[in-house]
Amino acid sequence: MVLEIVHYGNETLRKKGVPISEFNPDLKRLFEDMVETMHQASGIGLAAQQIGKALQFCVVDLRGMEVDFQYSLDGTQPPLELFMPMGLCNPSVEIMDGEKTTYEEGCLSFPSILGDVDRPDWIKCSFKDIEGNDHTLECNGLLGRCIQHEVDHLNGVLYIDRMKKKVLKKIQPEIDQLRAETLESKAN
Repeated sequence: MVLEIVHYGNETLRKKGVPISEFNPDLKRLFEDMVETMHQASGIGLAAQQIGKALQFCVVDLRGMEVDFQYSLDGTQPPLELFMPMGLCNPSVEIMDGEKTTYEEGCLSFPSILGDVDRPDWIKCSFKDIEGNDHTLECNGLLGRCIQHEVDHLNGVLYIDRMKKKVLKKIQPEIDQLRAETLESKAN
C-alpha cells in the first residue's frame, strides 16, 4: 500500500526514531509498504520519519541505478538483486575514511528541492534486517551517501542541515514556501 510522504514542516521529520524491538509480520508489512511508497515516488531511500513514524527504520533500493560504488555485505559482494530492497533496523554508521565527496542531493520530503551536500565517502553501517539478523555493510559512492541520508532522517537530521550556508541560501525561499504549505495544509 502506498503511504503518504510527509513534507518539510511536519514535526516528525525532526524526531529521533525509537529502536525497532519486534521483528514480526507488522514490520514486514511496513517494509513492503515503504518500498512500494519509495518506488512510487521514484526514490532510492525512505525513512520511517518520512511517513510520519518516528522509528529507527529505513528502506533503500539502488537496483537499476548505475553502479558507481563499491560495497561489501557481511564480507562478501553479492549482486544487488539478492539483497535489495533493504530494510535497515536500528542502523549505526561509522565513517571509514576522512575523504569527502560533494553530490547534489534531493529528498522525497522536499519535492524538487536539490542542493549540494558534502559527506564522507566510505562508511560502515551495522544494522538488523527485518527478521532481526545482524549485518555489516561497507560501502562508498551513491550507496554510502543514500544510507547516510536515511540514517540522518532516523536521528531527526535533514539534508538541509548538512548543506553549506551559501548552498542553503540559494534554496531557502523554496524551503520556506514548502514549510508554509505544509503547515497550512495541517491547519486545514
